[in-house]
Amino acid sequence: MTDFILGSGSAGRRMILQNAGLDFDVIRPRVDEDAVKEAFFRDENAMPAGLAAMLARVKAEEVSARTGLPVLGADQILICDGKIFSKPASMEEARQNLLTLRGKTHRLISALAVARNGETLWSHVDSADMTMRDFSNDFLGRYLARIGERALSSVGCYQIEGQGIQLFESIDGDYFTIIGLPILPFLGWLRGAGIILS
Repeated sequence: MTDFILGSGSAGRRMILQNAGLDFDVIRPRVDEDAVKEAFFRDENAMPAGLAAMLARVKAEEVSARTGLPVLGADQILICDGKIFSKPASMEEARQNLLTLRGKTHRLISALAVARNGETLWSHVDSADMTMRDFSNDFLGRYLARIGERALSSVGCYQIEGQGIQLFESIDGDYFTIIGLPILPFLGWLRGAGIILS
């Protein structure tokens, strides 16, 4: 029996929920993220963490309007030197992004929202500080050749559960937050809502 819907196409989020033994289905949200971002930044006082939270909420609400079940929406943004990074559109953009992040600490923000019938019931935001090592150009070329277009599936062009861990010098934050779904707070919500046993 399906307990909730994951409103995300992320393989990493699906893996986390499956490994936790949860029963869910997946429905991809139909959201124009660029339009949401444009609306968000019209507010000069908008904080980046708020963007991740807004995107998670919009995705959850959009999918929940199409199903009677609770919907988990999620989003993740990366901030380095005041700039917000999005998923790269090409391998060259991925290479440029990694060159920009090389030798620096960036912040990865993961946001969750649960909605039902188009209304948000719960939300959560967490972050991790990630310091990349000063890797060589040769290492970067070899890394991108090995992972190929998987680099385009994450905002930081890395997957720390795989070869992407070699890009880092230090990490301060929760593993699940980095993958894109801080699972413990969500499990707490599921228990509190009576969806899974407490």
